Amino acid sequence: MIEPHAPAPPGAPPSWTGPARLPVRPGTGRFLVLVCVFVCAACGLVYELELVAFASYLMGDSVTQASVVLSVMVFAMGIGSLGAKRLRWHAAAAFGAVESALALVGGCSAMALYAVFAWTGGWGGVWAEGPRCLLVAFSLGIGLLIGAEVPLLMELIQRIRRQDAGGAVADLFAADYVGALVGGLAFPFLLLPFLGQLTGALLTGTVNVVAGGALVLGLFRRDLTRRAHWTLLLVGLTVLGVLASAAALADDFERAARRAVYGKDVRVAVQTGVQEIVLTGGTGGRPMDLFLDGRLRVGGRDEHRYHEALVQPALADAPDARVLILGGGDGLAAREALRQPRVRHVDVVDLDRGLIRLARRDPGLSAANRHAFADPRVHVTAADALGWLRGAPAAAYDVVIADLPDPAITASTKLYSQEFYGLARRALAPHGRLVVHAGSVTTRPRVFWTVAATLRAAGFTAVPYRVLGHDSGFGPGPDRSTGASRAPYDWGFLLAAPGRTPPALGPGPGHPRTLTRAGLAADERAAQRTRTDGVSASTLVHPRY
Repeated sequence: MIEPHAPAPPGAPPSWTGPARLPVRPGTGRFLVLVCVFVCAACGLVYELELVAFASYLMGDSVTQASVVLSVMVFAMGIGSLGAKRLRWHAAAAFGAVESALALVGGCSAMALYAVFAWTGGWGGVWAEGPRCLLVAFSLGIGLLIGAEVPLLMELIQRIRRQDAGGAVADLFAADYVGALVGGLAFPFLLLPFLGQLTGALLTGTVNVVAGGALVLGLFRRDLTRRAHWTLLLVGLTVLGVLASAAALADDFERAARRAVYGKDVRVAVQTGVQEIVLTGGTGGRPMDLFLDGRLRVGGRDEHRYHEALVQPALADAPDARVLILGGGDGLAAREALRQPRVRHVDVVDLDRGLIRLARRDPGLSAANRHAFADPRVHVTAADALGWLRGAPAAAYDVVIADLPDPAITASTKLYSQEFYGLARRALAPHGRLVVHAGSVTTRPRVFWTVAATLRAAGFTAVPYRVLGHDSGFGPGPDRSTGASRAPYDWGFLLAAPGRTPPALGPGPGHPRTLTRAGLAADERAAQRTRTDGVSASTLVHPRY
């Protein structure tokens, strides 16, 4: 019952003439509204996180994408909240319509983004920005609908039992924030690993429309006209049908989209707790490509060229070498190190257990790395490279090989920081060597020379060199090149040693297939010609990539 001593805010006409006619007691009705607030808040945060995760996967640079999604969405929530003021006169019907629209838009957002990226992202021209524009549009639309929820729910909860505005806001936002916590934890720990992004978003939309429909059609059905009741029921069932149909087709859709992105030769596609791993080819004499989170990490045509250039010069003056490989969960850098008989111990530290498992068991990848992880000299640890280095013994290694993702990828910047190289220097023996892949010298010289400046700040003297290739597998964004070669591309490396004496650059012992002393000297001169002055070292608190 409405409390007569709780007037409406000054200047605001009442949006109702009496208490809602509920099929349950007012206390139970109030509880059910707060439960709906909880569920809707959880769904709303899942939509936000799903957009951030998908944008980071499709477009790279997670910091930029998260900033775009969250800022646009928060702005839109404010606009949606203002717009919902005009709907308070029909709060129940308006809330049901908002939840149906939010479930449809939010639930289908991941599938729509993936479709645009897969089938139109390579068209070029105006279509090149299609996924980014669609991301902003979804952030704006979802934000508008989420923002409209709060005023409507406030009106509904006041329809049950009128109370002071401060108390109603406190109850409403308490349920909202707790729901956001649950949604924020459910996305990375339940939805993403067990259902994936597509099915997880569709399930969230289903929960959203069921919760909103149950509240309006069940608790507030007497506030609806017969026409509004049947319209909301029909719309809700239609949205459920669309989401259910999309969920039933999600696997076929994902396979078709994956073929559009990676080509028709996709053999393995798994989502680990760290990243999505896709393997194409690798059997029947076909070249193998390895994609991590949409980026071509290993290109079958130039894989030997890259790994020889990374590993062999570092082993040139390392008798009885103890080798540490940071990254390299595919086993290919370990394969190159084991080609030298004087290498007596190899530690591999990679974050992704799933990639390590594939390197051991997948027929194509294990054949490419020549079963390196089965060699008794190799010891593999699944751990974060920076955290592992903090506990590594001092002066334990003669060679440290940083086979890590490109520094231009936001998540990798800590692995190219002054603190990281300081820890690597402590793990090196006094006359040890560190080799770092530092991105393309030609296309991103400033990033490359920032890595060099960071090594110098950590107490190293580095020699730059680059090796030409065609597979740009280390770019900051997804690379979908699986067909013919494009313009020449290069990989840039820095061979470093502690102190002020630069290490000698040579092809190493044995007979490398792609390296010669004269070729490396020319590659060093080519890298030196791109030198960029005035760059500063990158640190954990001030990344500069």
